[in-house]
Amino acid sequence: MAFILGSGSPRRLELLAQLGITPDAVCPPDIDETPKPRELPRFYCARIARQKAEAISAAAEDLILCADTTVALGRRILGKPDDAAEAAQFLLALSGRRHQVITSVAVRRGDRIWSRDVVSAVKMKRLSDEELNGYLATGDWQGKAGAYAIQGPAGALIPWINGSFTGIVGLPLAETAALLRGAGWTPNKEATA
Repeated sequence: MAFILGSGSPRRLELLAQLGITPDAVCPPDIDETPKPRELPRFYCARIARQKAEAISAAAEDLILCADTTVALGRRILGKPDDAAEAAQFLLALSGRRHQVITSVAVRRGDRIWSRDVVSAVKMKRLSDEELNGYLATGDWQGKAGAYAIQGPAGALIPWINGSFTGIVGLPLAETAALLRGAGWTPNKEATA
């Protein structure tokens, strides 16, 4: 049985290492991640994680792990910004407000998919112009849902969370470990010794 990570995210690779897992292969799927009209953030996130898992070719006994992380401000989905101007719009919308970070995990073996959504509440402090421009200048917003990553410089902008820190980063470890056990994954003895 091969363990395939269906993600190009270095953060997910690092989080898997905390579970003692080194994937046999890393295969980011190429799917359309455009939200459907009026699609709610949690349903969107779950759909994308599942589609990623379904898009990867693998042997029936192989285990595939995919995830998607979405930042939601009410019913609005804040994806990865296209440029610094859009990143600034996202950050100003989040400034001083609570929002949700949803990470959906999908594990596939053969034709069966196990999935779980983890929703965390996050509050961003009210950003001054100096803080906003300073953060944008780091470039850390690039490729990040909602234009920030809590584990990077933006951590200084987040005074409060309620939920899974690793879920906010991109892979909720407790829930992922439970899904993997349910799918029949047993870690090798070297990793747990």
